[in-house]
Amino acid sequence: MRIPVLLLVAALGGCAAGTDAIVQTMRTAVGREPSVADRARLNPDFRYLRVTIEGRVALLALGYVDPHPQGSIEVWYSGEREVVRLQNGRLVGTTGLTTEWREVSLPALPDWVTLGRSDAPLRWVRTRDVMPGYRYGVRDALELRVTPPPAKSQLQGLEAKDLVWFEERFEGEARAALPVARYAVKLHDGDALVVYGEQCVAPKTCFTWQRWPAGS
Repeated sequence: MRIPVLLLVAALGGCAAGTDAIVQTMRTAVGREPSVADRARLNPDFRYLRVTIEGRVALLALGYVDPHPQGSIEVWYSGEREVVRLQNGRLVGTTGLTTEWREVSLPALPDWVTLGRSDAPLRWVRTRDVMPGYRYGVRDALELRVTPPPAKSQLQGLEAKDLVWFEERFEGEARAALPVARYAVKLHDGDALVVYGEQCVAPKTCFTWQRWPAGS
């Protein structure tokens, strides 16, 4: 069952109508210019992601949250109907990009606080379907470890040194399959929130995302 998180969506009552309302609102608020997202006046009723991809900046609004035993899945929409799905800060789906990840399956993983305290890397396997090309059940053997803050990133308005950073690489012969993914985690009173990420869905299709307050 999907939980609507925008009053607008709840008032309109259907998922399709709610999605159309989100998309139209984002088009009105942000427009199409490459950097207009950083100057937009944002509706405080929405939660946002600031995304950089292929030289442009876009804002995505949180459309709804899908409950899941391993952590709720956030579904974010852009004004161009691009969709990004995140679970505990990890990518679990994209649509509207030149490469789409569908039916991404993650195992039960330790929380970010536990991962941040470990000196040993975490090795795990992700399964995904990829379009175009009809590649089903692609298995990625991955290694996640704590890393120093990067010298360069798309992080805005936060100090990299105040966050805990992780890098995620492919293991073994598949090491060059996709570039390294990064996560920046904010710790507060024993809780952890991934506030920034870098992810490639194909060797030349990469994007960054950051949780973005309406007051920015």
